[in-house]
Amino acid sequence: MRYLPKQKTDENLLVGVSQADDGAVYQLTEDIALIQTVDFFTPIVDDPYTFGQIAAANSLSDVYAMGGVPKTVLNIVAYPIKQLGPEILAEILRGSGDKVKEAGAVVVGGHSIDDQEPKFGLSVTGIVHPKEFFQNSGAKPGDILLLTKPLGVGIQTTALKQGKLTKEQISRVTEVMSSLNKVAAEGLSSFHPNAVTDVTGFGLLGHAYEIAEGSQVSFTIDSKRVPLLPGTYELAEANIVPGGSRSNHAWLQRDVQYSSKVPFAMQLILTDAITSGGLLISLPEEEANQYIQHINENSNTKVDIIGKVTEKKEKYIYVT
Repeated sequence: MRYLPKQKTDENLLVGVSQADDGAVYQLTEDIALIQTVDFFTPIVDDPYTFGQIAAANSLSDVYAMGGVPKTVLNIVAYPIKQLGPEILAEILRGSGDKVKEAGAVVVGGHSIDDQEPKFGLSVTGIVHPKEFFQNSGAKPGDILLLTKPLGVGIQTTALKQGKLTKEQISRVTEVMSSLNKVAAEGLSSFHPNAVTDVTGFGLLGHAYEIAEGSQVSFTIDSKRVPLLPGTYELAEANIVPGGSRSNHAWLQRDVQYSSKVPFAMQLILTDAITSGGLLISLPEEEANQYIQHINENSNTKVDIIGKVTEKKEKYIYVT
């Protein structure tokens, strides 16, 4: 971001590049602000319809992480039309369109280029009240840390490429990636989260670090309480881990202290580079159980308590 050109200060820009948040927030009126975000990537599953769903869920997630409601979507397509033909692209767009419809948003257009490697994603615009959006800073000592999806997506999709997942595992990891964070985010509207982000490429600990550093607090994360996709630990022990997860682990070494009881395989899982992960929420302790009960009673989404927020210590993150 340091290479971006300097821009004039705009008092209506509530969240921009300087905050390194999940999306930008721009105030339009006293009651309405826009949330804007964009994301795209190469296929991580073979089925084009499923890839479209995952790409859409991943892109929409940033709006949910900001506490907003997705409204409009632009498709971003890079695709070798002569080599693969239009049918596969049509399935990608159909999968994405169905997921956008589930979110209550609408596809209003997009842009495509002819490229040898397929890539797909969305630019999403949402709305939120200018005084009610979530940010990835503001966590307070005493808060409880919550996670709304299990970890292991990066490890399992790496195993998928190597033909080392069972049908049940494939079905489960696909379900997790393609599910929206809509229920978890909407449920928060009745509570007062101090910080929220979605867990994606930097892994759980990478995104936890962003919140802790931005809030000038420390996190204590109980590795035994972190939910995992079935078979994830065994795959990590077998060294089936994407390069991005290892890079995350190395990058965080200065700011994370692991207990001697936390195996290296589990450390890699906690830094696993994820696509379309869950929300990481820092919520006041008195509201945490109420929020979990609210979500459990009104949806199939499962929320787990994974740690707590403390005053700033030497390290930003302590894993037990």
